[in-house]
Amino acid sequence: MFLHAHFFVDSRRPPDTMFRMQTFSLQSGSNGNCIYVEAGDVRLLFDAGISGTMAANRMAHYGRDIREVDALVISHDHIDHIRCAGIFQRKFGFPVYMTRATQQATWCDLGKLRDVRYFQSGDLLTFGRVTVQTVRTPHDAADGVVFVIEFEGKRLGIFTDLGHPFGGFQVLLESVDAAYLEANYEPEMLENGPYPPHLKERIRGDGGHLSNQESATLLRACSRRRPKWIAVAHLSEENNRPEHAMNAQYDAVGRDYPVYLAPRHGYSELLCI
Repeated sequence: MFLHAHFFVDSRRPPDTMFRMQTFSLQSGSNGNCIYVEAGDVRLLFDAGISGTMAANRMAHYGRDIREVDALVISHDHIDHIRCAGIFQRKFGFPVYMTRATQQATWCDLGKLRDVRYFQSGDLLTFGRVTVQTVRTPHDAADGVVFVIEFEGKRLGIFTDLGHPFGGFQVLLESVDAAYLEANYEPEMLENGPYPPHLKERIRGDGGHLSNQESATLLRACSRRRPKWIAVAHLSEENNRPEHAMNAQYDAVGRDYPVYLAPRHGYSELLCI
């Protein structure tokens, strides 16, 4: 994996004020998703698919205290994104933002939620000087969204569980300065892998996930403006490998382009814009 020092921050040093936003993935994949974003004095978590203890420990690796998080924002009702939302709120005390349809559709037992703040897909959420644009996706969830976080003119996209490259997404990708971008599967591995036919069709269907090649095609097609970096995210354990996902992006835009990995079983680099 190639590291690009001009975007990587040594976690042992104080935050560099030249950066508007700092972010890292605590985990990414069907075994659990959670992403941290820090912008100015606002600290946000997106999705809660890992345990509270795991999240706290992984944040502490970069000197962040999970109890200082201002809010948890949930993208959709699937278990790998929502399973620990109730635990996060009760244990750490911050509010949970989600759509009503998301809460109603999940079959996870979230327990008692004391502070749920509902939004509608498409709404713009505001946290001090930070805004979070929510964009509805065709992923096979009840009311799934992706996010664009904006602070002082810098924009970060969290683009996973997309379904397919839906209308308007290319423009959205071109509008951000950096992005977590889904690269879920390698088509040949999926086709020849152990999944039953109906699950294979679901993954590559319009409500499933983006392949390595689909995400690479989107990145290559950024004609107006390309993100400064991407982190490939939500990789399948059975149907993908990190080198396949990253090499697909390099084949599309060249190896000088910064491509990072949001791992399935640990935290990513601390990345900045």
